[in-house]
Amino acid sequence: MKRLLTTLLLAALASPAMAFPVTVDSCGTLVTFEAAPGRMVVHDINMADMAFALGLQDRMVGVTGISGWYKTSAEFDERRGDIPELAPKYPTMENLVAAEPDLFFAGWYYGMRPGGEVTPETLEAQGIKTLVLTESCIHLDQDRPAASMDLLFDDTLRLGKVFGKEAEAKALVDDWTSKLEAIRQSVPEGEATRVFLYDSGEDQPFTAGKYAITTAMIEAAGGTNVTGDMETSWGRTSWEAVAAANPEFLILLDYQGGDGAEGLLAFLKAHPVMSQTDAVKNERYVTLRYEELTPGPANIDAIGKIAKAIQGGAS
Repeated sequence: MKRLLTTLLLAALASPAMAFPVTVDSCGTLVTFEAAPGRMVVHDINMADMAFALGLQDRMVGVTGISGWYKTSAEFDERRGDIPELAPKYPTMENLVAAEPDLFFAGWYYGMRPGGEVTPETLEAQGIKTLVLTESCIHLDQDRPAASMDLLFDDTLRLGKVFGKEAEAKALVDDWTSKLEAIRQSVPEGEATRVFLYDSGEDQPFTAGKYAITTAMIEAAGGTNVTGDMETSWGRTSWEAVAAANPEFLILLDYQGGDGAEGLLAFLKAHPVMSQTDAVKNERYVTLRYEELTPGPANIDAIGKIAKAIQGGAS
């Protein structure tokens, strides 16, 4: 009842420009909203940033999957305010139902697993709609285009449509597009720099493939992803395959806990084949956070950091 009353109140306060119902695509499934959601739960720091960029904090009743993995910034913590974290990693159905949401914004392996407890189908049975992060759709639909920055732009526009904030979403995308074009113009002409992103893993590296937005980001910064032919968004490959591509530049992901990016670099320096690559020998790298490398507002500045580091040497 509380969820219904909140939704009706927000709908009553909406401006005339908010034309509902609206229907959007979520991994090939059409989802219709009779009114803007009033009680949204968002999984992961990158998707929370997307919601914050549209000023949706007053529509959020929880976040999940933040403190269990990631370092946050003072800016993120300020934008989040008193929105509670319902689960430090993946939420259970119990976590979600207790918050009485009308929408869950998440993705495959971004809060949901195929065949798991929390899926769009199981949530629908509880009266909860789901918006699925487009980058993650490749895990269920192999007929997807290679990654582009549209993964960020289109998801932002879709979120704006669902909440009656289309003008605000378009303004964000226009600003990002302008900044991205300026970065691309700053990249010198010539052969693209071979780049390897090291997320984690020792026996096998976990990295970005053909369908991860990171591949599009590397290309925009004047590089080429040496694992960009992997037929997945994020996955594992072999050290031998990476070393054979002889990357000239590294992106090191700085997770919470452990030795962070410094630990990753130390591992590569000690590795029998990776230590022989140009990137490792010359210590050419940039350190980036998780939310900078997964679809979200931080992507644009991260592309600028990659481009600058590639042109200027070690980070």
